[in-house]
Parts: sequence; C-alpha cells; structure tokens
Amino acid sequence: MLVRNDVGRVGHVMDFRLLGPVSAFSGRAEIPLGPPKRRALLALLVLADGAPVGAERISEALWDDRPPTHARTVVYGHVSALRGLLRADRDTDVVTRDSGYVLRAAPGSADLWRFRELVRRSAAAPPGQEPAELLREALGLWRGPVLAGAGDTPLITAAADRLVEEHLAALEDFAAASYACGRHAQALALLWPAAERHPLRESLIAALVRALHHADRQADAVELYRRTQRRLARELGVDPGAALSEAYVALLRGRPQQAVQAQRPRRSPPSPQIPPPPPPAGPAARIPAAPSRTPARRQSARPATRPAAQPAQPAQTAQPAQTAQPAQTAQPAQAAQAAQAAQAAQPATRPAAGSRPAPPFLLPRAPAGFVSRTDDLARLTGIARSDQAPLSVVTGPAGVGKTSLAVHWAYAHAADFPDGILYADLRAGEPDGTGPQTTGVLHDFLQALGVPEERLPAEARAAENLYRATLTGRRALVLLDNARDSVQVRPLLPGAPGCTVLVTSRNRLEGLVATDCARLLPLGRLAPADGVRVLRTVIGDGRVEAEPAAAEELSVLCDGLPLALRLAAARLAARPRLALRTMADGLVDEHQRLSLLSGEDLGVGATLRMSVQQLPPDAALLFRQLALHVGSELDAGAAAALSGLPAPAARGALEDLATAHLLEERTSDRYLMHDLTRLYARSCAGLADAGGLHRLLVHYLAAARAATAAAEPGSQPCCTLPAGVLPPGPPPVFAGRAEAMAWLGTERANLTAAVAAAADAGHPELAWRTAVQLWPLVVRQVHDGWEPTLRRALDAATALDDPDARSRLGSLLGWVLTENGQHTEALEHLSRAPELALRAADPVGHVIALVNWAGALERADDLPGAGELRERAARMAQDLGHPHTEVLALYHLAAHCLATGRPGEALAHGRRGLELASEEQSDERRALLLDTCGKALRALGRGEEARRCLSRAAALTGRRAPGGEGSPAPARGQQRQSHPTSKVTEALLPGPPVCRHE
Repeated sequence: MLVRNDVGRVGHVMDFRLLGPVSAFSGRAEIPLGPPKRRALLALLVLADGAPVGAERISEALWDDRPPTHARTVVYGHVSALRGLLRADRDTDVVTRDSGYVLRAAPGSADLWRFRELVRRSAAAPPGQEPAELLREALGLWRGPVLAGAGDTPLITAAADRLVEEHLAALEDFAAASYACGRHAQALALLWPAAERHPLRESLIAALVRALHHADRQADAVELYRRTQRRLARELGVDPGAALSEAYVALLRGRPQQAVQAQRPRRSPPSPQIPPPPPPAGPAARIPAAPSRTPARRQSARPATRPAAQPAQPAQTAQPAQTAQPAQTAQPAQAAQAAQAAQAAQPATRPAAGSRPAPPFLLPRAPAGFVSRTDDLARLTGIARSDQAPLSVVTGPAGVGKTSLAVHWAYAHAADFPDGILYADLRAGEPDGTGPQTTGVLHDFLQALGVPEERLPAEARAAENLYRATLTGRRALVLLDNARDSVQVRPLLPGAPGCTVLVTSRNRLEGLVATDCARLLPLGRLAPADGVRVLRTVIGDGRVEAEPAAAEELSVLCDGLPLALRLAAARLAARPRLALRTMADGLVDEHQRLSLLSGEDLGVGATLRMSVQQLPPDAALLFRQLALHVGSELDAGAAAALSGLPAPAARGALEDLATAHLLEERTSDRYLMHDLTRLYARSCAGLADAGGLHRLLVHYLAAARAATAAAEPGSQPCCTLPAGVLPPGPPPVFAGRAEAMAWLGTERANLTAAVAAAADAGHPELAWRTAVQLWPLVVRQVHDGWEPTLRRALDAATALDDPDARSRLGSLLGWVLTENGQHTEALEHLSRAPELALRAADPVGHVIALVNWAGALERADDLPGAGELRERAARMAQDLGHPHTEVLALYHLAAHCLATGRPGEALAHGRRGLELASEEQSDERRALLLDTCGKALRALGRGEEARRCLSRAAALTGRRAPGGEGSPAPARGQQRQSHPTSKVTEALLPGPPVCRHE
C-alpha cells in the first residue's frame, strides 16, 4: 500500500495529474501517454490509491460492457506501455499484486493525493488562517474538467462526478474558513464560477450569498437568492432549504451570517408531489353555457378528410404527445368511451325531420403518455367555465405540445359537450394555398352536424350563416388546431351560446384577443423533472433510474420541448444498449444535435423550418442573420446591426419572431433565443449576410463607448473606433450613470462574447477596444471572472503590437489579478504598462500606470517601492498640468502617507488635491480626499477640524458615520485594512485604471 504523509513533492520526479486533463510529467517534461484508454488506465490506478485493480475493472473503464475479443491482451499491452513510459523514475512503476495492478509511486506524486491530503490537514487544523490557506492550496491544484482525455465510459464518468463533488465540498469549506478569518474576497472569486456551473446546489449558493453580503453587494446577493428560489420552484418544485434561507435572512437583517467551518448538510431530495384531488362528479362538473358571441369576419380553411357519421379518427393526427398527469379532469379514456357510447346509441340511418343526428366526435387519437401540464389544464378548464365567451388560444413554440394539450383536455371533458366535438387541423405550416380552405372546413362541420350534402351552400358566407344557425342551442366544443392567424379562425367561430372554442397556434393571434375576447394560454417549455417523466413513458423507469443525471441533462439539452424529448427517447428505445450518457454527450455537440433529434417522418429542424417559412420578409431576414449572433439575447439595436434593417423595422421583426415563438420576449426590448432555435438558425448560416457579424461587433463597441462615457462623464474615451469604421446606427443614449451601468451589466455576456468573436474573426482592433470599454463594470465586479476576456483582448493587442492597447489592457488585467490575490503575475503586467504608455506617447497614461503599479506593490507589502512610485506619479502629474490626473495621484500619495505614519504629509497632499478638484469631478472623489484629510487631522490631534472635514465627506456621499461625531463609515466596498490604498470599488472608485480624464 502507498503511505503518504507529506503533501510536498521535493525530490519527486514523477507528477501525475487527474484534476484536469489526465497527464503525467517527469520533472517539467510531459510524458506522452498516448491514446485516451492509456490515460484512463493511469487515472484508474491513481484513483485506486494503492489498491489492486483487476483486469475486468480496467476493461470496464476502457470499454464499458462492450470489450473487444482480446480485451485482456489489449489491457496488458496498455499496462506494458505505461510501465515503459514511467521508467524515467526508478521509484515509480506499475506492479502486479493479488491478480491486479498497483501504481507504485512516491508520496504526493499525484495531484489528487495532494488535494486530499491538504483537505484532511485543513479539517484537523485549529481555527484561523491555516485551514483557509490549506484549502486554497488544494483548490489551486484543479486545472479544468476533471479526468479530461480519459474517455467517457460510465465508470470514468462516475469517477469524475465523485471528484467534482469533492471539489465542491472543499470549495464550500474554503468559503467558511475564509469568512472565519475575514478573507471574504478570495472566496468570492472562486464561488461565482462554481455557482454558475451548479445553480441548484443550495449550499454553494448560500456560500456565495454570504460572500456577496460580505463584499457589500447586497443587491447582487438578493438577486442571486431570488433567481435560485425561482429555479428551485420551477425545476424541482421545492423551496430553498435551511442553509440558503438562513443566509438570506442574515442578508435582510443587515449583518453577514457567521459561517461554520464544517461540512454543510446536503439537502435531501424533494418528496414526491402530491396529486391534486379528483374532479367533482355529477352535474356540478358540467361546463355551463356561455353567452352569445358577436359574429365577425369570415374566412378559413378545409381539413384534408371529411368526418364519418360515426365517431372516427380523421386522417390528420396530432403531433407527438406532450406531457403530464391529468389533474382536475376526467380520465381521457373513460370520457372517450362515454362519448362514443352515447353516439353509438343514436340511430345509424339519417334521422327523420325534426330530430338530431348522433353528435359528432371528430377528435384525433388521444395523445399517449401525456404527463405534467396540470396548471395549464386547470387554466383551460377555468376559461371554459367562465361567464365570458369561452374562446381559448393555446400558443407556444413548435414542438412544445400545444396539440397534445388541447386534445388531451378535449378527451377529458368530452362528457361536458353532449352535442359533440368538432375538430379541424388548419395546417398553418403548409405553404400558402395548400392548406384547407374555409368553405371546405365549414362543409365538413355541417355534414358532421347532420346537414345533408345537397343542402351545403356553395358560397362561404352562406356556409358560415348555416353553420352558426345549426349550432344554435347546442353545447359543443370546436377545436381548431394549427391555426395560422386570426383571419383563418374567425369564420369558424360559433355564434350561439353554449359552445366552447379551443384554438392552437404558433402565433399569438392577438387579433382574436382584440375582436373576440380570446384568452391566451402561453404554453411554456417543460421543467427538467417533467422532461425526465417524458423519457420514462418511452424507455421505462429502469434506464432512467440507472442514469438519473444523464436523464436530466437530456431533458435540458432538448430545451424542454416534448417533441424533442420524444424523438430522443425514440432513438434510445430503438437502441436498448445505448447509454443515456452517450446520448447526452452526443447532444452536447451542437453540430449534431438537430440531426439526433429527428425521426422517420419528423424532427425539430423540420418543425422549426415550417415556422420560419411563415415569417414576413423582414422577420425572415433577421432570423437568417441570427446565425451570426454572438449571444443568446439581443435588443433592437443589435437586431438592426445584424440585419441591416432600420431600427423601427428591426424592432418590428423582433416582435414578429416573438409572435411566432422563435424568440422569447424577456422585457419590452430584449429577446431570448433558446438553444434549439439558435442551432437551427446556425444550420442556415450559409443564407446569412456575412457582413452582419462585423456590423454587430462595431455596434457593440460603439454602444459600449457610449455607456462608458455616461458611466464616467469625467473621463476621456478609452479609444476611438478603428480608422474607416463607422457604427451601423446611432448608439444608445443613456440618461445617466445608473442607466449606463445597468446596460453594461445586462449586455455583459454579449460584450465578452463579442471580444472572443472579434478575435476569432480576425478583427483584433475590435476585440481589444470592446474589452477595454468594460472597465467601469470590471472595477465594480472585480471578482466575477474577467481574466479570460482580458487575456484574450491582451493577446489581440499584442498581435497588433499596439503599445497603447497593451498598456491599457495590461493595467486592467494586472489590477484584476491584484484584487484576486495573484500578485506575481499582476506585477508582471503592471510593471510593463508605464513603459508601454511612454511608447504610445501618452504621458497621462504613464502616470496612471505608475499609480496602478504602486497599488499592486502595496498589496504585496512592498511599501517603500510603492511610495517611490506614488511620489514619482504625483511629480509627473504636476508637470503635465493635468488636474484630473494630479488629483488621482495626490489622493493615492496622501493615503500612502497616512498609512505609513506621516499624517502631516498626508494632509498637505490631500488639501492640494482638494484645491485642484473642480466641481465637475465626482462627489465621491472629493469625499475620499476629505475623508483622508479628516483622518490625517485626527491623527495630528486636531479633533474639531477633523470632525468638520469628515462631516463634509459624509454629506457628499449621503452617508453618516456610526455614532454621528466619529469618522465616516468606509465607503461601500472599501475594506478596513492597513494598506494605504484600501480597495475602493462600486461608485467610489478613486480613479479608473485604464482611462484618462479631461
């Protein structure tokens, strides 16, 4: 057995890495392990932790349940090859023991072993800084997706899942240990990306809520809690557990919750949902007659087949069934039997004059395996029983299950309509002119109601009148499926009281709402748990229970669309040996997702194509251009840039796409494109105007420049547009700083994606300019994972060999790294920035780069070096005659003097800064200078002057210090620490790290 009592690796030659891509190093040289199966073998041996691993176990890890004929020979070949690769270290080998293989290696030679040892030592360490330091070192060993490159067999996947759980538990313990020793910021930097990857892990979200609270970001903490609360309710049907609730209560009470450095209890899974009570029986369950509806304009279509006199299924069948257990409704099978029995009791021959024929029952086959949608079914029932004319429009995107819901509800309530159910598929997806015509549908309805063929009017208006007259006094249901628009529906609306109309459409049919008091029922996508229930109805409980995580991932990848879920389930049902994990991994690949979600005669892509074919020209143009969009959300400005349409036309095209449920309207001017719609749009990228991407990137750059100018009105633009480049339209106008910052926050995902897209498309001049415009948001959310975007932008600036761009981005990246505790790399970037600014002939930028460099030295406890840079920056700013820059330099120099025990010098520099600070400069900057002067006066024993100075500072910021007479409370985001430039974020940043001031 391996005995490891030391975490370090001094003197060790071999280094095995599993906490990221599986690899091995001899010293600094990477060992070429070869194919994934050999990497899987090494991973299995390291995971075994000294226990023998048999050939059968290795075979399962390499091939699951489908090993090759000579699996043992292949396994031995991989073992032999691995032994040869490890010969560089005489202490490392793969030895045979107890009919299995064991990795003999030095203690601490695997990152997983070191990680676990550090976690163990942190648990045994006394309270204080040591547990946090040990856990931080342990977490620093993780380099990316765990066990990457070792294949995806169930055994390897399960091992990776267990390691991810260990990582998350260590991260939560690190957060608790950091809170205990007052190091909140370092926890926030690691918690945020983990919470984005695991949004339903309540203990992790609770830790992040506490971290945001400690960082004085209460608004973000409240929004995170509420977003998680909604997601838990929507996807799991549960409320937040104790840990998350306690963190939220502490937030509302205005004091951070004391974290406990211990393993947090995991929330138990939600209990099964209690089914609703059965519907009432007897006459009370009947739907009352509705008042008369005013007749409206007439036009419409004709179904493909005519109904028979007896109950029969029309040739047109419903789309694949949707999902849900019926609640508050009768069972469809019993209702259908009752309706058919009632009809069968009627005479089969044509009735005599004055009598009625058997009631029509034209519904298609009842949807099989329908689950969920309890609330939607109840809403349909409520509309049907309302006093107003019962006209419902079920609307939603293609494949969401509109037909299944309507037909299921009709079967369940068949007994409520003793005079029959009329059904017509209006086939909105058919090209113009090929769908059923109005007169044909009316003729079919009339014949089903007992009108002889020879009495059918030839003209549409006469047929409408006879149709409404025939329904007078009857209680019937008219189900109009797949309607294209309101014009197609109106001629088929009954005029008599007692009839209920149910319409399904991919469009919202707002015209029916305006003229006929229709009630819209938007049908949403299924929650992941309901999507899993759809899979169960097709492939059975056993396969789902064997791979519950993969089943839930399949539900998410199918976008909550029942059609997509049933197509995926059909593929699994036809392939009993196909693992759900393999299917899910296939769907993750966006290049093949649409092809996997297709069946023999239908598919998601084909369904979406029918929706696109019905779009007006501008909306069709915009949809084609969406293939080029860098994100999943957009507004009218981005739509205009993509499409080349004028802004009003682009706004109208967005509304048309939302009406067709190809986009989801999130706010009045913001729209979301779901994954499958986005993938279908990208499959049509060959039809798009390639120039749309460049227009979009320029639009985002111009809009970000406008937002930055509004957020920091005293600053010069960080950059201009590239030479010869003009924005595709006027940039947005912002009312003030708050609105500009809100826009930057909303568009953050698109802006960071635009940086990457510009770099990938060969537009480095757009990439770095867009990134640098984000600085107001970066300095206020410094721990939110900005490094990848800034590194990508810095690479673009380096490729251009633009010293100005490199100076600005190097300063910004260095500042972010400093705030996140990565001092060594931060100093590398910040120390280069001043010289680059001089190369760019930018003396103001040189001063600001010195200020930022000094700040990093202070955070690294090099106070003498920082002081020298502070003084040099102040002298150079004075020589430049640039008041804004001199104020910035003087503030930092004053703070440095105050922190290093020189209050007299601090007071002199602070007062000089106040003399230069004009009224145009922000109140926050003058407040910081006053605050520094007040503290200096207090340190000099001049209490009355200090009180007046600090009161002026508090008045400028609208804040009051605790105790009234004392010094003002630290500015929001300002830490109480001994460093001379305490971190100031949010609205009180003393000076931007990349942009210059007028």
